[in-house]
Amino acid sequence: MKKLIFDALFNLIHKPMNKILSLFVIFLYTYFGYSQNIEYTEYKLENGLSVIIHQDNSAPVIATEVMYHVGSRDEIEGKSGFSHFFEHMCASSSANTPNIEKRKWKQIIASKGGVANASTWKDRTNYFNFFPSNNLELALWLQSERMLHAIIDQDQVDTQNEVVKEEKRDRIDNSPYAKFLYREIDKYMFTNHPYGQSVIGSFEDLDSATLEEFQEFYKKWYNPNNAVLVIAGDLDTEKTKEMVQSYFGDIKNNNDKPAKPNIIQDPITETIKVTEYDANVEIPAKILSYITPRNNNKDSYVLNYIAQILTGGKSSRLYKKMVDEDKIALAVQAGGRYDQAYGTFTIFALPLGETSLETLAEEIDKGIKQLQNELISEREFEKINNQIETAFVQKNTGILGITSSLASYHLLYDDTSLINDEIEIYRSITREDIMEVANKYLNPNQRLDMDYVKKQ
Repeated sequence: MKKLIFDALFNLIHKPMNKILSLFVIFLYTYFGYSQNIEYTEYKLENGLSVIIHQDNSAPVIATEVMYHVGSRDEIEGKSGFSHFFEHMCASSSANTPNIEKRKWKQIIASKGGVANASTWKDRTNYFNFFPSNNLELALWLQSERMLHAIIDQDQVDTQNEVVKEEKRDRIDNSPYAKFLYREIDKYMFTNHPYGQSVIGSFEDLDSATLEEFQEFYKKWYNPNNAVLVIAGDLDTEKTKEMVQSYFGDIKNNNDKPAKPNIIQDPITETIKVTEYDANVEIPAKILSYITPRNNNKDSYVLNYIAQILTGGKSSRLYKKMVDEDKIALAVQAGGRYDQAYGTFTIFALPLGETSLETLAEEIDKGIKQLQNELISEREFEKINNQIETAFVQKNTGILGITSSLASYHLLYDDTSLINDEIEIYRSITREDIMEVANKYLNPNQRLDMDYVKKQ
């Protein structure tokens, strides 16, 4: 979201005055937004494309997102990085615009007062755009072109190969703590599950791939039956359905929806102790990471409570003890990432002064042990409830947040209605649940214990 807002403001600075109003509306509506019960229409086209439409005419903006059910977990050994590579391959132009520079789509989008972006993760690749609402048809055309007319030739492969390499150098190889932030550390925990594979992939795999292999990947995964299209904002639902049929209805599938094998990761039963080296860090870090349940398991919601109790703000337990009182840490942060097959719960801490990384781990374990042995107070529980509910409301504030949530709940959670019902899962959580989940997942013999230090 921050990246999207930055792009909008950057465009605003470089736009003539007749574009400023539309961008300003986009910025305000994205950032401040609203929260309410989200009504939506959900259906499928004959080709299997799932479609979700949310009509809200309170502001003159629209957003579209197409999420494809393909990510790094779907890549075979020796062919890593294909999903992320296609995020770049399919984000700039199509065969219907072949004789213009690759950034033409961005120019078109900016000239209409819009913004666009894409991302890749373990289970999905998504493309979204955001426009003043009189550009709905343009937004749908852009999304359909990606599904139907992506350019996959040797020139495009060579160009995007260099773009991906530069991104890896910039965001991972030359950025402090990037291997942690981009979950490159998952290889230590997911030893027999594809979640251990790098999302961005390796240079060697991309260099050795043939044009035919890239074309086959596109044919396998970029099909209507493997995607969901979400349209939200200032629109007329019935007219939007007609547009969707016009732009997507005739797109054929190249194959049946690919099956995803149910691979079981062996549980961690002994502490995995490793050291990761990074030439870009000046301050070492202690990282403790645990395998946790998938995204729609109630325990993953309880773990969000635990993260908030431990490090959710300056009054949280670990922050108050380690940063404010004992002054042994510059920072401490806990959080979960819950994907379609498994999740991870990770605690990250930076030492202050001469504090050892082991001292940080000992203090973190004291905080976890307290949760495992004592119920939190009613007062603290009420505070955490309020914080969690505020965060939930903020997640589904504004058209972009709603669009993203509808796509994710449908494709990755198998339950679109969670956009309205998820809050009830949080409200069902008890203090006893917090103690039980802390005991179930957050034990030293169930984790990766990593020292993240400067490479000498």
